[in-house]
Amino acid sequence: MPFRTALSGLDAAQTDLEVTGHNIANAGTNGFKQSRAEFADLYANSIEDVSATSAGRGVRVTRVAQQFTQGNVDFTGNNLDLAINGEGFFVTKDDAGNTSYTRAGAYGVDREGRVVNHAGGRLQVFEPIDDTGERFNTGATKDLVLPAVSGQPSATSTLKASLNLSSTESEPTVPFDPTDATSYNHSSSTTVYDSLGEAHTATMYYRRTANAGEWNVYTYVDGAQANTNSPATITFDSNGALKPGVGSVDAQGRMTLAYDPNGTGLLNNGASSLNIEFDYSLTTQFGSDFAVNDMTQNGYTAGRLSGIDIDKGGVVFARFTNGQALALGKVALARFNNNQGLRQQGDTSWAETYTSGDVQLGEPGTSSLGLIQSGALENSNVDIAEQLVNLITAQRNYQANAQVITTADSITQTIINIR
Repeated sequence: MPFRTALSGLDAAQTDLEVTGHNIANAGTNGFKQSRAEFADLYANSIEDVSATSAGRGVRVTRVAQQFTQGNVDFTGNNLDLAINGEGFFVTKDDAGNTSYTRAGAYGVDREGRVVNHAGGRLQVFEPIDDTGERFNTGATKDLVLPAVSGQPSATSTLKASLNLSSTESEPTVPFDPTDATSYNHSSSTTVYDSLGEAHTATMYYRRTANAGEWNVYTYVDGAQANTNSPATITFDSNGALKPGVGSVDAQGRMTLAYDPNGTGLLNNGASSLNIEFDYSLTTQFGSDFAVNDMTQNGYTAGRLSGIDIDKGGVVFARFTNGQALALGKVALARFNNNQGLRQQGDTSWAETYTSGDVQLGEPGTSSLGLIQSGALENSNVDIAEQLVNLITAQRNYQANAQVITTADSITQTIINIR
């Protein structure tokens, strides 16, 4: 019996050595979680045994338990490298539709534009409900795919003008002529875009009239006068504020301008004619000099993908060269009631099991789920110094159990040699 007891000890010590060696081997593996071997003593279980005098039958390995403590986070500068600060797992799917969970966040892009890890697992995200990056469908996940086409252009539909037209100005003495600077008081220009994303220059000429607080605004696009509201009339009260609903502006201080030089609804390049709502509600007439405080419009040209940004909430934005950003999805995180019940699959990934409990998907930063750190990777949580001490301990245990076998063999030989 001592032989069998010592053999169980050798087997347990060997397992301990294997676990420790596996931890040390993966000390540099991103997202790796160290394990520990756990043991329990053995006793015979029969009616004839007397527990008070039972010497025991050795030891057995009860489980190899992984330790899901947080690893240190190192910054890499690659936006597709992701780390989780806190609880949770990334969700990936392979080509067969199998789902895996991992803490390793080194991702790249495959030939189809899908964001994948080294094993080909496709990173799963929640699909955006709109382009604002604020609402997502958390009821299902999809592959994160980078757009293969350029950012679509958008025609200018609104233009906000915040100006100050000086109340000290006088009406010019010559008829208006855009080529004659003496025929208007001031001018301002901005770039607007048509439905094909082509840029056009819109120029507004401001001319004081003989009426108190009244100005005419002549709008030209690429040197041609707009079809409507040019000239437009805007009027200010005695406090210098715009009078809404007076002249060409409506009750909100806005007016619509159309530019259709051919009268066909199309510009020369085939784009749709321009219809722009001008907002002059913030324009004033004070005694100070003419000033353009702000001039913004909402159109933009086509753009090419220039980069990817992922915020701490897991929202993935595609950045384009036209200055626009498009929400592609929100990184889905998974959690389980019992992480120890997950099945190890290799490649630093785990699979759901009955003992782990059902997967719970959620958004980063909600419930108990952690936040996303883009441009960083989570290191292994292996402490080399601790593992080397464990290695020595396991070695001592192995040697001690081997000594038990040696002693038992010596006793056996003594019995055999009895004459």
